[in-house]
Amino acid sequence: MEVIFSLVVGIFFAAAVYLMLSKKIIRILLGIVLLGNAVNMLLFTAGRLTPAIPPIIPGGVDVLPPGTANPLPQALILTAIVISFSFFCFLLVLTYRAYQDLGTDDTGEMRVAEPLEDPLPPSGY
Repeated sequence: MEVIFSLVVGIFFAAAVYLMLSKKIIRILLGIVLLGNAVNMLLFTAGRLTPAIPPIIPGGVDVLPPGTANPLPQALILTAIVISFSFFCFLLVLTYRAYQDLGTDDTGEMRVAEPLEDPLPPSGY
């Protein structure tokens, strides 16, 4: 099962990089979301996929018994989900405002800071 999850994580990373190299802002945004999901699945896979006992310490014992699930990747994934969702919401609002102001979602046409009419800087002094 871990091999299948590893392949899926690799496919997610490849698709995320492909989408983030696009010129359209929406594709870049979807690539960032897919990258966050790939990282979450990578952490989940690194925590071992076993039908283990829940990570609850029984009474009278100081450590987890062998065969229990590792709680650290679960906590990291939960935190990463919250952070990636808030980052996605911020980027979504930023993308919407850029589309409202500029009227396009193509990064090649978003040249407000560097207009095409300006002359090039001098090549030497």
